[in-house]
Amino acid sequence: MDIEDLRTFVDVADAGGVSAAARRLGVSKSIVSRRLFKLEAELGVQLLLRTTRGAALTEAGVTFREHAARIGAELETARETILPTGALRGRLRVAMPLSFGPTHFAPALADLSKRHPELQVHAAYSDRFVDLIAEGFDCAVRVGYLAESSLIAKRIGPITGRLVASPDYIKTHGAPETLEDLAAHHALMQGTETWKLTDGDKIISFQPQGQFKADNGTALTVAAVAGLGIGYLPDCLTHDHVASGRLVPILPNHPPPPAAAYVIRPPGQHPARKVRILTDMLIEHFRANPALWGRDV
Repeated sequence: MDIEDLRTFVDVADAGGVSAAARRLGVSKSIVSRRLFKLEAELGVQLLLRTTRGAALTEAGVTFREHAARIGAELETARETILPTGALRGRLRVAMPLSFGPTHFAPALADLSKRHPELQVHAAYSDRFVDLIAEGFDCAVRVGYLAESSLIAKRIGPITGRLVASPDYIKTHGAPETLEDLAAHHALMQGTETWKLTDGDKIISFQPQGQFKADNGTALTVAAVAGLGIGYLPDCLTHDHVASGRLVPILPNHPPPPAAAYVIRPPGQHPARKVRILTDMLIEHFRANPALWGRDV
């Protein structure tokens, strides 16, 4: 019985269909179907019911999925145990933020791939919070303030931010002088989020209002430069614009509380070695490139 067939079956079961699993694995649907057919033929039972909407586990499939997942995890652990310092192999699926993942985190992934050419690195860039377990990710990088969850987080570096607006916006609408003044201004928002701002030792929650929304920090930065409103943005996106004068800090005495970037992984006693190595490389990437994150060298 081929271990890749077992892993493919688990991916199909978790993804809910052949097409979704093929995208997750980075292979064609025909390869996924062939592996499933081979596995079912060897077992002599049907594991999946194919439908127009995807695939559903049979009763035998539900039982076998747990064993197949356990076998894959134990094999990965055994491989890391006997090769603790060797080259990484297998596949690493990591979710990255779209706002600055391709520019700020991608170099660390490229370095990881160069050091471990036998490791398949699959990165997905999106500002939505992916479901690591349901979508089959080994880990994710998340930025900001973490909500309570069962996931395990490792801090990799600080993220600072500020309120900013363009000189044109300030010329037209004025600049707020107090936190209360913010209510009269146009906010650039991702959705219905709450802004957290400091007032001495206190953290104040503010419900912004605005007409321009985007689910991406880079797009909100462009909107701020264009004079559409006040942005609540990380320094790594606004640093150059502030330095050039295209953006001006707003309420500098009331900055957002310090945030951070984290590597998030599913719960478990020990992280996979590939996740540990990626985490260490991201920590080093933060330390070695302070200017990239909007911090003074």
